[in-house]
Amino acid sequence: MACVGGDSDGESGGDEEVGGKVGDARPPAHTYELTPASSHVDSDLSASLPATSIPATATSSVLPPSSVAMAKRKRSVLATAADPATERNALLPQKRHYRQRAHANPFSDHALRYPASPRALDWAELYPAFAGSGKTPEFADVGCGFGGLLIALAPLFPDTLMLGMEIRVQVSQYVQDRISALRATSAPPSGNTSPGLYQNVSIVRANSMKFTPNYFPKHSLSAMFFLFPDPHFKSRKHKARIISPTLLAEYAYVLKPGGVVYTITDVRDLHDWMRTHLEAFPLFESVSEDDLRKEGKGPILDAVYTSTEEGKKVERNKGDKWLACFRRIEVSRD
Repeated sequence: MACVGGDSDGESGGDEEVGGKVGDARPPAHTYELTPASSHVDSDLSASLPATSIPATATSSVLPPSSVAMAKRKRSVLATAADPATERNALLPQKRHYRQRAHANPFSDHALRYPASPRALDWAELYPAFAGSGKTPEFADVGCGFGGLLIALAPLFPDTLMLGMEIRVQVSQYVQDRISALRATSAPPSGNTSPGLYQNVSIVRANSMKFTPNYFPKHSLSAMFFLFPDPHFKSRKHKARIISPTLLAEYAYVLKPGGVVYTITDVRDLHDWMRTHLEAFPLFESVSEDDLRKEGKGPILDAVYTSTEEGKKVERNKGDKWLACFRRIEVSRD
């Protein structure tokens, strides 16, 4: 299971630990890090810097795709035929080049750099094809893992901006490289002014348990996804679960009335936990899968069930999947 609501999904590999040391990983593109530019600066010192000391213009750190992985993919592309599908597959990153522990502690600082408020973010940097449109993300995949849901939904909702949030360094780098490769191989023909495919998805490396309101304005999201989150089986670890009364208050803040929270897991105990907490929270009401499908959300539900690698692994093992969806209700003010 991935950390902070994350799921592992991609072209190859499984959801088990993929090795490596966190200290060996380098920050992904389009992420917000507290780590100074010089790698020789003490990480403990950098982690102690307050967010308010970061200029708004410095909240974004755009890095090129992993140079080692890019070089390997370039050699692979040169060796392939001119078939577009073959070239596209060759360009896609491979998980074996992105070594990372399977979990990360959400209570650690991680030297993350984050915007002081959503206004400090330059969305055009993450979605260049939508620069000047005034659009902001409407879908948030919390703990997006290797990006399976984002990639599945992007072509279905080409005008809807979607943001993945992932705490692990190399995993978020993989998703960024994956999106970059898909954008490059799905660009529209010359002279076509419409955005190409996958221009509407992006990712930030972020701890969503701490900084969700720093990224999304009030009532800006229409959907939040928590797919196969880390169950944190031990009782003393339950405080690290991605669904809790405190966090639900933040999710209710960023969700617009009518917005939907989608949760799914293969762990019945975690399903009961998430459902119980959502039912007890006054700003959410349960909505059935049938009702959502009648509203035209069937493609979203299908992606929730099948697009992530964890979901595919559960199917291979003939396990159960427990879905629970809740709608953000509007409170009338008398």
